[in-house]
This record gives sequence, structure tokens and C-alpha cells, in this order.
Amino acid sequence: MKKIAIFDPAMCCSTGVCGPGVDPELTKVANNLGILEKENIEVARYNLSTEPQQFVENSVVRQQLDDHGEQALPLVLVDGEAVKAGGYPTAEEFSEWSGIERKKFSAEPKSQFTILE
Repeated sequence: MKKIAIFDPAMCCSTGVCGPGVDPELTKVANNLGILEKENIEVARYNLSTEPQQFVENSVVRQQLDDHGEQALPLVLVDGEAVKAGGYPTAEEFSEWSGIERKKFSAEPKSQFTILE
């Protein structure tokens, strides 16, 4: 079974989807990670501000940070191998890494609000 791990820069909460100014990119990533979990792909997400030990203990992450500093974050590992640094995965990348068809992934963030008329 594949494992996809995202090492996030320091954020206010575990997903970054909080507060009044939510980044739509983070909403899209959170949604796509949920899709991976539903498809039985193991996912993990670590936040530098709340889980710094995960960054220190993982030799791949530590090396990327030593080489590139925080510019390496977010860092994506698939089965322990760094596959993307400095940006969040696209729907196409999630599909490629997981083997799940592209159409299941969200290219756009899902709105958390319903407009009532």
C-alpha cells in the first residue's frame, strides 16, 4: 500500500484550513487527502509548528531542510521518497502517485459554504 506524507510549513493548525483567511489551495489538498484515505492510501500530514520532531526524525526531510531551508516546504514524500518540494501536489500528481484515476481528485477547492437565496 502506498503512503503519501506531506510536511507543511508552520501553520496555525494541522491543515491550515482555519481562521478568516483560508487558502483555497490548502482546502483542495485537504479534500484530496480525504479522497486518498477513502481509496485506502495511507496519508500523513505534519505541521512544522506543531510536530517539529517529525521533521527532525525523518532523514529525507531533514536533508531537504538542510539543503534548501524552509523553501523546501511543503515537502511531499511517497513511500519515503521526496517527490515534490516547495509546493502542494496537483490533482494530476496525486493521481500519478496513487494510481487512482484523475477524475476522482478535486482540481478546485470545494466550497465550505452554501449560499442561501
